[in-house]
This record gives sequence, C-alpha cells and structure tokens, in this order.
Amino acid sequence: MKVISVNTGKIRELEYRGKRILTGYFKHPVQRIVLRACGVEEDGVADTVHHGGPDKACYIFGFSHYEFWKKHYPTLEGDAGLFGENITLDKLDEAQVKIGDTFEAGEAIVQVTQPRQPCYKMELMFKDPDIVQKFRLAPSPGIYVRVLREGVVVPGDSFTLIKSNPDAPTVLETFRMIYAGSPSPEAVERLINTESLATRLKETLRNKFLRD
Repeated sequence: MKVISVNTGKIRELEYRGKRILTGYFKHPVQRIVLRACGVEEDGVADTVHHGGPDKACYIFGFSHYEFWKKHYPTLEGDAGLFGENITLDKLDEAQVKIGDTFEAGEAIVQVTQPRQPCYKMELMFKDPDIVQKFRLAPSPGIYVRVLREGVVVPGDSFTLIKSNPDAPTVLETFRMIYAGSPSPEAVERLINTESLATRLKETLRNKFLRD
C-alpha cells in the first residue's frame, strides 16, 4: 500500500440543524504531516472525547473506496480527505487488516486499534441525513491507529505491514460487531480480549453486550 495524500484541517464553526457546532471533519491535502502519540500535528480536533488521543491518533482511509461513494454522491468535490482522514492510501481492505497489525508509514510506525464509527457530522460533507446508516452498512470504515514511533509522513511513502496479529479479528469483523444486534458472548469476549483494541471501544462493547 502507498500513501497518496496526507490531510489536515482547522476547527470550523458550522450550522447543523439550526445549531452552531464545532468540527474538525473537513480536511485538505498538505505536503506533510507529523504523527505524534496523541494525534496529528496542526490538525484540528473539535470533539476530543470521541476523536484524537492515543488510540485514535490518526485516521486512515483507502482511495479504493472513493469510486463507490462518488458514484452515489457525484457532487462531492475533492480527491482526498473527504472522509475526514489524515492519510489517504491508494487501497485498503478492511476485511484483511486485523486489529493490532503494525505498519511503517514514512518515518512513523502505527498500530491498528479500531474501525471508524461514523458520526452525524458526516452529514455536513455529504448533505444526506442517511449517510451515517449507509456508512455503517458499507464494508469500508477505514482504520484508526495509535502511533508507536512518531515521525513524518508524506505522499509517496509506503504503508508497509511489519508485524501481523494473525489471531485477532479483522477491522471489518470489528466494525460489524459494533453494530450487531445480538452477537454471541464468546465473539464479544474474543474481541474485547484483543489487547490492541482501543480501550474506549472495549468499554463500549462490554457495556452494550455483556452487562447483566
């Protein structure tokens, strides 16, 4: 896999359903980004409860998914960053990438922690109140990563698997589990016991599916 774009954005104040909200969703391509343990330098994060931090330091999406979405939303403008991603890869297969897989990206080393959980702010880009549900049903959530080694990433850098986590669930399996109706307790336990899974997601799954 290869990095084709790196993207950052400023926090904006926009109107959403009659209210003023802050968002860092809108990204645009830049020449380079610096991955730090708690996030991407000079990238705005408005909602620090649900975005950013060590387990969601950087969001990565595959350009291979763009064709599907642009077919359904032909008025979308731009060639990278439309999903709020900091790194756009030429391709990404969430059915193959596993939680805990570790990659070298430019100078940095990152580890996969979870899929993206879409929020209502996607409506601001897609102008469709059903986009969150459509995104949940698609097989392309992208990946969040933690930064194991800080460093610079630029377009053209390789995104190379350097350590696999073969016994872990895939990103897509994890994504489906998050929105499942009533998964088996064994499957939930397996996912929660995956060491590399984001801590907050472990708590969410435990409270949702394993509470007495």
